[in-house]
Amino acid sequence: MTDSVALLLSLGLSWIGVAFLIFVRVGAAMAVLPAFGEKSIPQRIRLVLTIAFTMIVFPSVAGDLKSLDLVPAAMGGAIFPEVIAGLVFGLAFRLFVMTLQMAGVMIAQSTSLSQIFGGGVVEAQPAIGHILSVAGLALAVMLGLHVRLAELLIVSYTLFPFGEFVSAQDLLTWGTSHVGATFSLAFTLAAPFVIGSLIYNVALGVINRAMPQLMVAFVGAPAITLGGLILLFACAPVLLEVWQGEFAKLLVNPFGGMR
Repeated sequence: MTDSVALLLSLGLSWIGVAFLIFVRVGAAMAVLPAFGEKSIPQRIRLVLTIAFTMIVFPSVAGDLKSLDLVPAAMGGAIFPEVIAGLVFGLAFRLFVMTLQMAGVMIAQSTSLSQIFGGGVVEAQPAIGHILSVAGLALAVMLGLHVRLAELLIVSYTLFPFGEFVSAQDLLTWGTSHVGATFSLAFTLAAPFVIGSLIYNVALGVINRAMPQLMVAFVGAPAITLGGLILLFACAPVLLEVWQGEFAKLLVNPFGGMR
């Protein structure tokens, strides 16, 4: 009887250790994932979400991890690699959502609205960037972000083997291309506003040269602000549709080219 209890206790501790290591990777990812890792979400809610995702991932990968017969020392050494893997996983999606924030900053600066900040946000950013970010997060959740993230967390154990550090060369190559694509998409989204602002300021300069006595600053500032808001009203649905399409591609293959 004593031997049976000791065996059950040993097995229980082993499974708990595996669950903890899965929790470490999922928790690191949840800290930076869009929608689930926002600073505006209370920490208790984020903890509950992390536990829920851990419970979803555990049945799919626990058998493979348990077959490794990890000793406590090895499990302790696997914590840091698991944290790195989780952060890389979360940042793959966080950087893409930041595209909308960068596009919003470009738009706000082009239309003289950069001094207006969104109310109630944790990080100060132009109101246009806040609007686009919230709309993008809503679209991401509507795309089934939670379901796809659970699937990709399970697949991540194939791409990032348990207890192994992410290859620095692969991470550098992927990170460079991913960040470059992020900035490229942000500028593409803001291009209509940047081009419109350029044309407007050139025209304003010509008017100023032709009529030096006219206070073009007083006439031009309200006009470019109104024009920027009208252009935002007209272009926002198209911009979000383009971003949604690119985000759907990211959900299919977030680590393309890493391995």
